[in-house]
Amino acid sequence: QVQVVESGGDLVQAGGPLRLSCVASGIIFSINNLAWYRQAPGKERELVARISSRGYTNYVDSVKGRFTISRVNAKNTVYLQMNSLKPEDTAVYYCNAGNSGITYWGQGTQVTVSS
Repeated sequence: QVQVVESGGDLVQAGGPLRLSCVASGIIFSINNLAWYRQAPGKERELVARISSRGYTNYVDSVKGRFTISRVNAKNTVYLQMNSLKPEDTAVYYCNAGNSGITYWGQGTQVTVSS
């Protein structure tokens, strides 16, 4: 059974840091591409950051220089380090794991940034 579980969401003040974690079990973690998405109220879900099975990363423009995605295959975990948070980063953040057209989603974790 595949499980994708995010954690780390919280209420933080603008300018502060926060780290999200996602543990994926039931898959061969090392061969999966991993990504963080977010969805703010009334908006579509958007890709925030992605890391390939080989460690290549890319980010949406709005978070470049502030967010860092990383993975530790030995722990089946992907992280999203978020610095200099802004109120517009407020959203539910979702973890995604995918390989060969099959993708898995977590249930999401709420990040709220107060001004």
